[in-house]
Amino acid sequence: MAIDLTYAPEVVALIEKTRDFTRNVVLPIEDEHAGDIAVAGGDAIRIEMQAAAKEAGVFAPHAPIEYGGHGLNMSDRAPVFEEAGYSLFGPTALNIAAPDEGNVHMLAHVANEAQKQQFLAPLASGDMRSAFAMTEPAPGAGSDPSALNTRAEKVPGGWKINGKKWFITGADGAGFFIIMARTSGEPGQRGGATMFLAPTDTAGLIVGRHIDTLDKAMIGGHCEVTFEDLFVPDEAVLGEVDQGFAYAQVRLGPARMTHVMRWLGAARRGHDVAVARVAEREGFGSKLGDLGMIQKMVADNEIDIAASRALLVQACFELDQGGHASNATSIAKTYAAEAIFRIVDRSIQMCGGMGVSGDLPLARLSREVRPFRVYDGPSEVHRWAIAKRVVGAAKRAAREESK
Repeated sequence: MAIDLTYAPEVVALIEKTRDFTRNVVLPIEDEHAGDIAVAGGDAIRIEMQAAAKEAGVFAPHAPIEYGGHGLNMSDRAPVFEEAGYSLFGPTALNIAAPDEGNVHMLAHVANEAQKQQFLAPLASGDMRSAFAMTEPAPGAGSDPSALNTRAEKVPGGWKINGKKWFITGADGAGFFIIMARTSGEPGQRGGATMFLAPTDTAGLIVGRHIDTLDKAMIGGHCEVTFEDLFVPDEAVLGEVDQGFAYAQVRLGPARMTHVMRWLGAARRGHDVAVARVAEREGFGSKLGDLGMIQKMVADNEIDIAASRALLVQACFELDQGGHASNATSIAKTYAAEAIFRIVDRSIQMCGGMGVSGDLPLARLSREVRPFRVYDGPSEVHRWAIAKRVVGAAKRAAREESK
């Protein structure tokens, strides 16, 4: 039986509306402010763009229908998110930027009804932003989440949290935090983590400095956050106690794929800019696009775009079937993070001096996509995990054969 890779008419219509909205409404705002969301106005410009997205009928494609979204599954999100990602500000405009998009997904799957009303509803509608506080300075949790050092101690009526986080995206201006803290065991042990929900104005939750990073298009920065005797009531526990690492997988696998979707859109824009340039620019007696070395870069970009999209489709299919898709998401994330950077880098090379200037968007695209090889797990960690699964399966098969 043939595999059907077409989309339903309503999804096609949403793809087209998102394409038009992103290019006609959002791109001019990004270009005016050179892709720096803080310079553009931060939350003020977010609110303005999101109001326009609601009017255009493209807002919150991922959010549950009962919370004002389109309720798209992972497979249907892919082309919509890619079109939004064509502009660095597009995901913010549609309310599908990290970390809010991933937090909507997790709250929809894990939160109880009261928590959904308090946190998911305003997040999905764009009335509030959020932050996911897991990453810690060394020797705490980073690529190895089992190193989790922030601790939550049980006290009468709730929990008291102490610890320090950093690289917490969107922390400045977030309305609430999802906090990962250790409730049992010791750093280095795989279990014992719990997720907690805390409004930002809770005493003991301190948002510190913005860490200066390459990327400038994520609203709220990447911040240091400190918890000093932060008290949260028992009803602030998200899901069950000591099950935080399991819930993190509900969020992380899909979030890795939505990063691929968004930044693949950005890479496509870079490729389009470069192809338009080499098709018209003359040098060495012909159009640059007629020269063999340029044609190789164009072809390699097309291959990387197609391969990234194919791996993304496979991973999203597995997620939609209810699987963890651990291997498929690791493969897609690792390949795409590197391919997306290659696409933008080649595009800069094709455009020469213009490519590294502010006259084209390529330089800012490069600074935005480079961190993807680190965010949501460095490529090296994903390669280690892929190999571990493959070798582990071979060992189990050998044991079975020897019985």
